[in-house]
Amino acid sequence: MTALSRRSFIFMALAVAACKRGAADVLLNGQTMGTTYTVVAVEPRDGLDQSALQGAIDKALADVDQKMSNWNGSSEISQINNLKAKRPFPLSADMSTLLHTAREVHQATDGQFDLTLGPLIDLWGFGVQKPTGHIPQDADVSKALLTVGQSQAIILENRTLTKSHSKTAMYLSAIGKGFGVDRLGETLRSFGVTDFMVEIGGDIVTSGANAEGLPWQIAIETPDALQRSFLKTLGVSDLGMATSGDYRNYFEQDGIRYSHILDASTGRPVTHQTASVTVLTQNAMLADAWATALLVLGRERGMEIAKRQKLAALFIDRETLSGKTHFETFATDQFASIQHS
Repeated sequence: MTALSRRSFIFMALAVAACKRGAADVLLNGQTMGTTYTVVAVEPRDGLDQSALQGAIDKALADVDQKMSNWNGSSEISQINNLKAKRPFPLSADMSTLLHTAREVHQATDGQFDLTLGPLIDLWGFGVQKPTGHIPQDADVSKALLTVGQSQAIILENRTLTKSHSKTAMYLSAIGKGFGVDRLGETLRSFGVTDFMVEIGGDIVTSGANAEGLPWQIAIETPDALQRSFLKTLGVSDLGMATSGDYRNYFEQDGIRYSHILDASTGRPVTHQTASVTVLTQNAMLADAWATALLVLGRERGMEIAKRQKLAALFIDRETLSGKTHFETFATDQFASIQHS
């Protein structure tokens, strides 16, 4: 299956501690969207045809890939990106849902959550092309900025999309993986499974409890590319969860670190000290989008918006003193309530 985004495997700011050994009856995993997926579930009392479930999961993942993968040349998003300006494009129901959700997050975040950053993502070498490891010219950044801006570059009317610029291109990596997670959750429910944890590349949705009757245990990783340690573990039930971080997809030049997290207003990597943001909300698609949006904004502005939106969010800031890196956490009240529940 073609990759949805490099973010699928380099944004592993979540690690799954789904359950203790023996705390689930069903464990399915595999490759998808350039990363891996894991399904952990408690078998219903009436039993479960795991072979049929696996087939349904494979079908659901293939459908999401065919709609939302930038690495699939025939996908719906690839067709949109190749669309000429002013030509209406009929959207699938799934793409329409995703784009209208993205528009709401865009409007709530000073325009910093922006799916139309495709030309800039490619320019900086964080897209489909291989990373260049070079800083683009100012003139090229300014030119690319003319084709981005979600509220102006794409027009949504019901289930129809029109582009204002032919070169406007969208990457769905900041929301599409979460959509895929939710789709697998729906698939499980269609088989009568009500207690499960689904994870794709770090984006998670949970339902009910594990076989021990406990919330699903999810670990949040310390945002340090040189080590794989866990900062804290949460008991999560009936929520989507996602973490966005800046510490696995970047390049360095002349001692300066350039992250793939781009500021929509400048077209350049963000420079604040926030290293990762974890969000828990009603589904994985929203958690995915909000985690990215709050990371772009940084802790100070991001915390203001997270509080306004009543989001459960955890910000982790990085500080380097005397050659040593330290991390400090900042949580909204909603996140603290989950942590201590």
